Amino acid sequence: MNKDIYILGIESSCDETAAAVVKNGREVLSNIIASQVPIHRKYGGVVPEIASRNHIRNVLPVIDEALAKADVPLEKIDAVAVTYGPGLVGALLVGLSAAKALAWAADKPLIGVNHLEGHVFANFLNDADLKPPFLALVVSGGHTALLVVKDYNSFELLGQTRDDAAGEAFDKVARVLCLPYPGGPEVEKLALEGNPLAIDFPRAKLGDNFEFSFSGLKSAVINYLHNKQQAGEDVSRADVAASFQHAIVDALVQKSVHAIKQTGLKEIVLAGGVSANKTLQETLAKAAERAGARLVHPTPILCTDNAVMIACRGYFMYVNGEKSPLDLNAVPSLKLG
Repeated sequence: MNKDIYILGIESSCDETAAAVVKNGREVLSNIIASQVPIHRKYGGVVPEIASRNHIRNVLPVIDEALAKADVPLEKIDAVAVTYGPGLVGALLVGLSAAKALAWAADKPLIGVNHLEGHVFANFLNDADLKPPFLALVVSGGHTALLVVKDYNSFELLGQTRDDAAGEAFDKVARVLCLPYPGGPEVEKLALEGNPLAIDFPRAKLGDNFEFSFSGLKSAVINYLHNKQQAGEDVSRADVAASFQHAIVDALVQKSVHAIKQTGLKEIVLAGGVSANKTLQETLAKAAERAGARLVHPTPILCTDNAVMIACRGYFMYVNGEKSPLDLNAVPSLKLG
């Protein structure tokens, strides 16, 4: 009989302190998240120093709670998986230091996980039938990219954003629309009240590739609002939000469908915080179906930063014989794939 494998996951790349225990890669035994959203909301975004200090306060209680809720003592854990990049360096170091201390004290393997690969692997926890190869569209505050997941430990980056990520554009547009942090969900909520075809915001023309660009779109929204203000004209914030969201989703879906057709793959997964956007999910699902493919996306709690996805990714690295040295350092600009 095969032995069950228990992975403790730890995540602290930005403003969520999280720990989770996952059994055999797909069974979630605990998922604990200490969110800092209320703390950073007053500043309109994440303040790195404040985030790091709160991670220090939260990391050990969160780990203790994850182990207790899973009813799995530390000595029964097979490996400690932790995010080591990309992210805020101070925030990363808190989770990484805790993970290294636990791994050393309990004599367990340490597994450093790429946060973005973790987001992709969140889909394995939501779909028992999902297996490589498949396409992945990663859409988060810091990254927008298309990649092929060849197998559980092999990835090919097809293309990524040349400038702003989609999530970053959402946050910046939310700010100019005077919406609270985090901006993405607020823009989505406001867009429900508006007409997505009211304003024809531009899409970057990047040619026959898999790259993205959202800086021009963000600037177009800012200029539109500024020009209306200068002219003393009324602005429908809902129409602006809906039209902006429509332009973002249109660009993401077009490139994704292009990748489906070029690769011939029959499944595409969404990953990252923006993957929680319902308009993106519904539009991409329909477009993928027309192209002969199926869309998979995580549940809302697994779209945002969490440690379940880190434990899941760590499991597949563990069974592949991968582990990290105890002098592993944080890599804030770690690349995808």
